[in-house]
Amino acid sequence: MNQQDLASPNITQMLREWGDGRREALDELLPHIYAELHRQAARALRRERQNHSLQTTALVHEAYLKLVDQRNVEWKSRSHFFAIAAQAMRRILVDYAKTRHRKKRGGENENMPLEEVFLAAADETNVDLLALDEALSRLAAFDPQQEQIVELRYFCGLSLEETAETLNISRATVARDWDVAKAWLYRELTR
Repeated sequence: MNQQDLASPNITQMLREWGDGRREALDELLPHIYAELHRQAARALRRERQNHSLQTTALVHEAYLKLVDQRNVEWKSRSHFFAIAAQAMRRILVDYAKTRHRKKRGGENENMPLEEVFLAAADETNVDLLALDEALSRLAAFDPQQEQIVELRYFCGLSLEETAETLNISRATVARDWDVAKAWLYRELTR
């Protein structure tokens, strides 16, 4: 074991202790995960429109609040935690985009079907996240594993190896499904 191994904290162990109900583990964990959560949020917001009113730190904090509310989660690994964080950020950004478009059209108190959100946002330059979310939902309906791979690779920024570890499948399967999912999503998003 080298010096770096001795100095680096065991994030997976802290996650498991937190999952087992040890609240202090969360306080110990936060300083070690905050920077990575911030990088994830910045990566997610780079794909958004310029001048997005949701800032990186606000996205991190909203995702953190969703993560803290998780009950009975058995954290498998550090990658698993960051995958769940990426999913939370995706949901926050999609909800934010839906709300923004609804308010812009004067209907903030009504629930709009996703199709109407696309129509209302047709004059916007940033429909991509909503379209991607809808396409991912369709992908999940017939291949949930491919949807998870896209989420982990695109939203979380995990490598092929980290994705394979998180999903407990081979790297070759991840690479193959990633290629198929990208081609399928490209077709869906360019129709």
